[in-house]
Amino acid sequence: MLELPIAALPGQTHTLPIEERTERGRALRDSCSRISHGEWSASKGRRDPIEILIEQGQHRLPELLPLRYSRMRASPFAFLRGGAAVMAADLAGLPSTGLRMQAAGDCHCLNFGGFATAERRLAFDINDFDETAVAPWEWDVKRLATSFAVAALDRFDIPTRTALAATVGRSYRQTMAEMAAMPVLDAWYRALTLDDDATAAAAGITPHDLHKADKALVHAVEIADIRHRGKSVPRIADVPPLVYHPPADEAAAFHADVEEMLPGYASSLTPERRTLLARYRLADTAYKVVGVGAVGTLCGVMLMVSGNGEALYLQFKEATASVLEAHAGPSPYSHPGERVLRGQRLLQAAGDILLGFTTGPRGRPVYVRQLRDAKIKPQVEIMESKDMQRYAATCGSVLARAHSRSGDAVMLSGYLGKNDDFDRAIAAFALTYAEQTRRDHTALIDAIAAGRLPALPEAS
Repeated sequence: MLELPIAALPGQTHTLPIEERTERGRALRDSCSRISHGEWSASKGRRDPIEILIEQGQHRLPELLPLRYSRMRASPFAFLRGGAAVMAADLAGLPSTGLRMQAAGDCHCLNFGGFATAERRLAFDINDFDETAVAPWEWDVKRLATSFAVAALDRFDIPTRTALAATVGRSYRQTMAEMAAMPVLDAWYRALTLDDDATAAAAGITPHDLHKADKALVHAVEIADIRHRGKSVPRIADVPPLVYHPPADEAAAFHADVEEMLPGYASSLTPERRTLLARYRLADTAYKVVGVGAVGTLCGVMLMVSGNGEALYLQFKEATASVLEAHAGPSPYSHPGERVLRGQRLLQAAGDILLGFTTGPRGRPVYVRQLRDAKIKPQVEIMESKDMQRYAATCGSVLARAHSRSGDAVMLSGYLGKNDDFDRAIAAFALTYAEQTRRDHTALIDAIAAGRLPALPEAS
């Protein structure tokens, strides 16, 4: 197999004249037309998606694989969420402009959401970076548009699903043009803050969700029960199968492993943030099962407490090689947790001040982040079509802003142009690939029935 070069960020072209950058973008249409992004058909040599999942599973915790495949069995959308490696392999063979930037990697519509920034404002942004890597920008746009088409697969008709996917492409294109026209620093600082009901509604977020997050923002500090210090120890509540402590004979060793990783984590933070972290001690730790795609990786939660009982919850999550690396080239960072950290800081407008990385339990590389307070998770599965259209536009816009932080918005906007060729191509791809996802989901169900993949009983 041909060895791919390291996937480092390309040089910045922002010091060149705008006219030259625009022309460079337009010239890319000669080698990769905008309508070519609508192409999809499974080649005869396409890898079996089940083989890709099995290969991934070899590097995951075997006791969690039945839960992973059971979650993916729930629907084609669940399969898409868990099958980032499958789609990455398909995207790698499609037309590309050759422009590379920091990609989110697992760019589907549930990996966006609202959270509290360090300035205690509610922001909306990409919020999952497990698969972030330097890769072609088209891969993120196509996965995002497809996710809307698949999420709406059995809820809305073809014209509505087509409109949703086209909205992603159009919003991405139009926002990239806006970014291209902005001063460099203004573009860098641009963020979407949810300051009122109207802003939230325009993003497809309900006032109820916004007010719930606002309330959490005001009352964010939780006081752990340590009133009887000699008799009571703060403890994370078990919520099986999502949050649970290890068996009694493993608990002490697990706690010690987590305690041992804290200095390494602290060293990845800047000095002022290490100072903040030092105001808390580790009180308890437990395993935490998250999402769909991450099931099977080592994940846990730490309860940190200050001297007066204020609680800080941190999550550690195993970092593996991005699914994009096999097709776009290996990361320049030797530690996968650093890959996640660097990618998140590039893509997000307002980042987590306690984001760091280290080596965790079982010698596995992890990254560490806050368990976000004031979190807003849009309910895509139950959105009405008009709200879903707004949400699709918001996600497309946020993705364009994120890409512009590592890529050249002027060049990319020159390529995308002002007409709707790109939007229509993205919609065509999303609708066709949604049907591919439906077939892959059926293959998963068949593989479980045949015993190729382990799964929990249907009622679980």
